[in-house]
Amino acid sequence: MPTVYLIRHAQASFGKSDYDRLSPNGEQQAALLGKALAGRGVSPDLVVCGSMRRHAQTAALALPDAAADVDKGFDEFDHDEVIVAHKPAYRRRAVMLADLARTGHPGRAFQQMFTAATERWTLGGDQYTESFADFCDRSEAAVRRTAERLGKGETAVVVTSGGPIAAVVSRLVSGGDGLWLKLNPVTVNTAITKIVSGRSGLTMVSYNEHGHLDGTQLLSYR
Repeated sequence: MPTVYLIRHAQASFGKSDYDRLSPNGEQQAALLGKALAGRGVSPDLVVCGSMRRHAQTAALALPDAAADVDKGFDEFDHDEVIVAHKPAYRRRAVMLADLARTGHPGRAFQQMFTAATERWTLGGDQYTESFADFCDRSEAAVRRTAERLGKGETAVVVTSGGPIAAVVSRLVSGGDGLWLKLNPVTVNTAITKIVSGRSGLTMVSYNEHGHLDGTQLLSYR
């Protein structure tokens, strides 16, 4: 039975001018991910990643001997656009960082703000370049496209982001997009989600596995 492993990228550089680059912790997470995949006996016939730098860096560190195909269907949604639609003043990054810093707990404050921004996005509106429904459609299409490339018993490893993984899992589990808001915030960096492709279609076998981070100080959600 063809198997697709969806991997959330390792920790990016939250709070830095260039977010789309792995942090030092992220580099360690990616190395541990590679060991975890090897320990499972995962030797992928196909490696795919989104077009973002953090996707490619994670794939290269975890699977250094594999060349990854790029599929933009696995890209994350435009979080900057979603934030600015919710808080127009945050078009200026310095304003957002200053507001968050004033709370004394910038990480927590960002999560609260981001939750409100994504909730607004899921409700629709024409101010977004990509609607929430279109995002979920392309995420599901990317996984189906990958599964169709696999032969009997073959395996694909896909490095993507938390948003696409949550979109796919929500649809496979519930048949709709209603679980996305609950799943997206809890997707762990380098967590592994396993999907199999059979006669009845795609089935999620496991979600958000991150045992390779147990006993370390590396578990992160942002």
